[in-house]
Amino acid sequence: MIEIMDRPVLVAVISFVAMWLAAWVGTKFRKASWHIQDDDRDDFGLIVGAALTLLGLIIGFSFSMAINRYDQRKNYEEAEANAIGTEYVRADLLPGADAAKVKGLLRSYLDQRIDFYQVHNSVELRQIRTTTEQLQADLWNAVRGPADAKPTPISAVVVIGMNDVLNSQGYTQAAWWNRIPVAAWALMGAIAICCNVLIGFYVRRVTAHNIRFFVLPLIVCISFLLIADIDSPRGGLIHVRPQNLAALSNTMPR
Repeated sequence: MIEIMDRPVLVAVISFVAMWLAAWVGTKFRKASWHIQDDDRDDFGLIVGAALTLLGLIIGFSFSMAINRYDQRKNYEEAEANAIGTEYVRADLLPGADAAKVKGLLRSYLDQRIDFYQVHNSVELRQIRTTTEQLQADLWNAVRGPADAKPTPISAVVVIGMNDVLNSQGYTQAAWWNRIPVAAWALMGAIAICCNVLIGFYVRRVTAHNIRFFVLPLIVCISFLLIADIDSPRGGLIHVRPQNLAALSNTMPR
């Protein structure tokens, strides 16, 4: 299910077809059962209006959830760049050889973090994850050695800064895993299909090209497309760019 959510265009196409078919099912059900009497049409119109209002609220809440998660990913990208940049400066507090080693590892680590945002191939992402984990171990060992050899308040500051670097990557990864729940997508889809069935049941005249059966599915599928695009860290067109990490990389001497 998550893999489908990473393809916003596919989500839009599937939702449009499903809702359009639901509207036609509503018309067939009306023909096969009973017609709405004029006295009951206003009451039934209230039911349709209430269902559409509920659908609009659910879509609005889901859009807000997607925006919040997108903003969270942006904030953690900025926090990660700040943590790496701060630790790069603090590395000067270490002895010369240790400082040079930590700075070199931080530059390599920063390159991997930038690639994490820009690469979409699953094989390359696994390689980036493996390299990142190895660099994290090397970075921690690089600051732990001098701290164990000569524990001072200055070395403690460097260790704390490295801890922030490692934690920031974990926060970023957690934010990328934090998606709109599948149950919320299922609820939106179910309500949208029910609304289209009600509209098909409610329409007076049914023709082969009744435009009323296309309007609501089109509007809703565009909403689903936007929500899925914003909520997907790697799918679609709307992505978090590593602009702070890239800016930091440009300031580091090579």
